[in-house]
Amino acid sequence: MTGFKGVRNVNGRPKGTLNKATAELREKFTLLVENNFDKLQSDIDLLEPKDRIKTILELAKFVIPVLRSTELIGETDNNNFQPIILNLGAGINPNM
Repeated sequence: MTGFKGVRNVNGRPKGTLNKATAELREKFTLLVENNFDKLQSDIDLLEPKDRIKTILELAKFVIPVLRSTELIGETDNNNFQPIILNLGAGINPNM
């Protein structure tokens, strides 16, 4: 792994490791949620169904990773299309 201006960082944090401030903040936030879980649940229960679902989905982002959509971009020229022919065994008629 390289750091500033191509200099190899041999003494830095390993990739993915949180810095001390971030780790401490996450720990405190976790405690805040744990200590107020019953109140949070009762507040969510008071919401209208559509708002309750919206809130739960928003909170889920902190627990479940959000998947990114992917897009396949290719040429639309059909002249470059090459069919793939699979021969699955002897005696099979490929025209069926």
